[in-house]
Amino acid sequence: MLEKLASEGLQSDERFAESFVHHRIGMGQGPIKIQQELRQRGVDQALIDNALTAESFDWLSLANEVRLKKFGDSIPDDYQKKAKQLRFLYSRGFNTELINQLFR
Repeated sequence: MLEKLASEGLQSDERFAESFVHHRIGMGQGPIKIQQELRQRGVDQALIDNALTAESFDWLSLANEVRLKKFGDSIPDDYQKKAKQLRFLYSRGFNTELINQLFR
């Protein structure tokens, strides 16, 4: 059944991956989490890579937007509060390098 749909152009893993990425970005999720969820759904790694790089997403701006929504404007000086924000962003699927750029 899926083969028939795919041959008719009604089912496309590529379109699914692109749509999934856009939806998850709208939910404030980062590239690591999106990639992991697509892999769990059996999407080919090449399609995942293409979907994540198809448009130039500004992951740093998205991470900042997510952080602002949850914690507000100020970046804490206190280590524990900063660590809490770091863990939150990491759990949302943003990588360490991106998070460190955000807090510089």
